Amino acid sequence: MTEEEINLHLREIINTMNDGMMLVRPDGSIMMVNDALSRITGYAREELMDQPCSVLGCDVCRKSRAEGRAHWCRLFDTMRETLKSCHLKRKDGTLAHVLKNAAILQDSQGRAIGAVETVTDISELDKRDLKIRELSRILDAEEGFQGLIGRSPAMRRVYEILERAAQSDAPVIILGESGTGKELAARAIHALGPRRDGPFVQINCAAFNDALLESEIFGHVKGAFTGAYRHRTGRFEEAAGGDVFLDEVGDVPLPIQVKLLRVLETKLFERVGDNRPLTMDARIITATNQNLPELVAAKRFRQDFFYRINVLPIHLPPLRERREDIPLLVEHFIRRLNRTSGRTVEGLTPDALDRLARHSWPGNVRELKSALEYAFVVCDKGLIGPEHLPQQIAHGAAGTCAPDPAAICQEAGAPREKVELVEALRRTGGNKSAAARILGVNRLTVQNRMRKYGLDMRKVVTE
Repeated sequence: MTEEEINLHLREIINTMNDGMMLVRPDGSIMMVNDALSRITGYAREELMDQPCSVLGCDVCRKSRAEGRAHWCRLFDTMRETLKSCHLKRKDGTLAHVLKNAAILQDSQGRAIGAVETVTDISELDKRDLKIRELSRILDAEEGFQGLIGRSPAMRRVYEILERAAQSDAPVIILGESGTGKELAARAIHALGPRRDGPFVQINCAAFNDALLESEIFGHVKGAFTGAYRHRTGRFEEAAGGDVFLDEVGDVPLPIQVKLLRVLETKLFERVGDNRPLTMDARIITATNQNLPELVAAKRFRQDFFYRINVLPIHLPPLRERREDIPLLVEHFIRRLNRTSGRTVEGLTPDALDRLARHSWPGNVRELKSALEYAFVVCDKGLIGPEHLPQQIAHGAAGTCAPDPAAICQEAGAPREKVELVEALRRTGGNKSAAARILGVNRLTVQNRMRKYGLDMRKVVTE
């Protein structure tokens, strides 16, 4: 094939490219685009031809135009731009995250006759990275119910409600004290629902000031406020096809509540500094540890917004109301801490577990986890005793209360197999055959397990 024949088929060759490409005249008007650029931007070729290249709203190009010296664009000074990350505005107003390369085209005398730009759409890679980050956060959630640990009647009711709520697309609000597992509950709804293959995007509403929170949720365009030097995709856009979790929703300022109410009612929102409406394609899950009706009465929370998010309320019980779950939680955290620290802590002594059972746990499961992490620093191996626990727990500080002895198994800090064996032997008065029937194993297995854990029958029955 000759060079002349190649030139004849150049348009067909360019249209086979997966990357978008356009040729720009020296005055900045578009003279050619390929099919991939049309696909990435949503514009037909005819809509882009002879338009200024600024029609694509690239934030990096806007900066290059502002910094142009000998020409209207910096590219004509640098002659080449390589792998510049930027956001293009698609025809429908959404943002496409792309990597851009650009170079000046020159004639035989070295005069600029135009520019060529190629763009690689990495929006799908962004979504994949988001999913990877989400999965990495729940790698330790292989136990229990979607990472929630507990077999108490209160938790069983929570599991049932979570499963039912997951099948609806209505707003869900998760209520509970700090440390009760509201984020895990929100993730469970996502994992069990029809949007499970989409992203799960979380926003801690208490972590941002008013301006930053609005930008975080809705996104912004370049120049929308001081410091907005680039376009930013908001969390609502990132959550398209999935679920968005507004944690600490009680801290959302009133002006933003108005905008969120509009989103819930119309499924439309706008980026900060832009007036083009975008469609909301995500289910909203909220959570708070505050008493929203009290905030409504105090005029610190909008009543209409409260009614709109309070469609499917789910209450998570505090740890002090499900003390029978403490042994399971202790076993879960010790197993995880052993795995991450490389240590061989076997469990808790009965006295240490009794101290845990008596504590009121104002910080709930999070406080229990922190207490065990502290114990792992003090105790290298063997059993954790009262002397290894934080002082307020070990010494029974104010705020403690008596446990329900029937609900707490003293051996629960040990492996679950040992816990179940001890319980079966106690229930049967030491009868190995009867204990084997309870456990669903044979008598020889019971004897082998007793030997494995060094259990003395007289102590097991009399303790």
